[in-house]
Amino acid sequence: MSTIDVYIVDRVEIAAGRAREFVDEYQSTYMPGARDRGMRLDRMTLSPPLFLADDSNVLTVTWVVDGAGGWWSSALAARHDDAPARWWDSVADLVVHRTRTMEASVCDVAELCDV
Repeated sequence: MSTIDVYIVDRVEIAAGRAREFVDEYQSTYMPGARDRGMRLDRMTLSPPLFLADDSNVLTVTWVVDGAGGWWSSALAARHDDAPARWWDSVADLVVHRTRTMEASVCDVAELCDV
């Protein structure tokens, strides 16, 4: 049985001149908890690809979980742990805007819908 990758994509517009600070906080504080909730880091990219001193950067973090079961497991773990919400509150002054999307390959969507 193959596993379908489900991607959890966080996009964070970071306050001008504070991208390095946010990235350090994300890596040292947020990421360990995310891994504990079953999320595997796929990639973390910064746009533009340099730390801007006077403008905003956008950080895109792509996590992977194993199929619908992995997604549910991760989501339920987060619902019973207030640490992620507390962490986002603690960095609110660094964040201009953020979104989270759930994605999968178009080729896998039919199988994901077959429950």
